[in-house]
Amino acid sequence: MEIFTLLETIEELLENSKNVPFSGGKCIVSKDEILDIVKDIRLKLPDELKQAKWVKEERTRIIQEAQKEGEDIVKEAENRIIAMIDEHEITKKAYVEKQKIIDSANDMAREMSEATKEYADSILEDIEQTIIELKEKIDTAQATINTAVSTIKNNRKELK
Repeated sequence: MEIFTLLETIEELLENSKNVPFSGGKCIVSKDEILDIVKDIRLKLPDELKQAKWVKEERTRIIQEAQKEGEDIVKEAENRIIAMIDEHEITKKAYVEKQKIIDSANDMAREMSEATKEYADSILEDIEQTIIELKEKIDTAQATINTAVSTIKNNRKELK
């Protein structure tokens, strides 16, 4: 930066200047030289200030962009975490619901199986009772037939 060079030149002029005796550290310098250097500083100062301002603004812009990007990354991560948690909760609820459905289906199947067995047992009991009654009727009919056959045989013997 040229301004620093010009400031160093002023420092050198002051250091190399002659002291005024009995003045308490005052010195003699060329007024024109100092004014020329200050004039050069003024001319160069605006360009360097513009550059410094641009650098500062650019730095601020970059920091803001980085902060926004960082916030976006954090927000996306939070959203992903929420989605994963929701998905995990949904999955857990689905498993619980699935187990309830399976348990309910098993209970219904058990109840249907028991009801079917009871119904089948009831039908078989009715059939068994009917068969017992038929057997008794058949036994009675058999006894009647045997008696009739016996009577017919005796009647035939008597005829002979």
